[in-house]
Amino acid sequence: MTTITITTTGFEEVRPLSDAGKVFTTILLIASWSSFAFALTRITQFVTSGEINKYFKTRRTMKTIDKLHGHVIICGYGRNGQQACHTLKIHNVPFVVVERNEERMERVSNDSPSLIFLLGDATEDEVLHRAGIDKARALITALPDDADNVFIVLSARSLREDIQIISRASDHSSVSKLRKAGADNVIMPDRIGGIHMATLVSKPDVIEFIDFLSSEDGEPIHIESVDYTDLPSEIKDKKLSEVMQWKKTGVNCIGIKDKEGKFLINPPDDTIIERHMKVIVLGTKWQIDAMKGNLK
Repeated sequence: MTTITITTTGFEEVRPLSDAGKVFTTILLIASWSSFAFALTRITQFVTSGEINKYFKTRRTMKTIDKLHGHVIICGYGRNGQQACHTLKIHNVPFVVVERNEERMERVSNDSPSLIFLLGDATEDEVLHRAGIDKARALITALPDDADNVFIVLSARSLREDIQIISRASDHSSVSKLRKAGADNVIMPDRIGGIHMATLVSKPDVIEFIDFLSSEDGEPIHIESVDYTDLPSEIKDKKLSEVMQWKKTGVNCIGIKDKEGKFLINPPDDTIIERHMKVIVLGTKWQIDAMKGNLK
């Protein structure tokens, strides 16, 4: 009677039980109640520890990533990764961040709730698949360890042969290794920073002007590559001067990429824009947007 009362089973049996039946029922009730209490405790812990919120947040993130196409995967959210995110955001390029430091991303998510990120190790193929590497346009690996960057480049290149891969390098000896692994471009932040500081001494006005244009205080400049196939039929195989005068929006041509992949800076106006060539133009955001609208 004590057992069936405490377990809220009832107050009497359906029919009289033998002593053996009473012992079996008592053990069954105690085991069942213990199992129920354990399950209830685990569910309570699951809720109070925030696991449910993490689960639904992960589901929302995966649904968002599934809708992306032509995005950029950024591996590592350190100083270089954050700057890459900031620049891509200015240019309205969708991106996904892959970072394994959970504490860092929790702080970032509070300040930037719209940031799309995955917690995981980017050296694992499964994490890259979850980040949508099959539909991504480029991958940037900005981890401080060159060995990790090499591994990520190898993994990404094995998954996608046609994806653009840009890697950070801390040591000069790692540049060749990253290129052999499959990186299209290798950037050394320390080297670029040193060149930038030295140029501020030799050509301060020019660098300060460029910094002003590319900063939030100035009007951001954009550089775009216009492929021959994107040009309207009226200006294909025409002189560069005619191409730039097509519904002129104020953009300037700063170079062209010829059929062999070589760049020509400040090309002459009579240069014929032929198949497999690209025109490199410079202008403000609204000028570039207007130019793209004219090419549609």
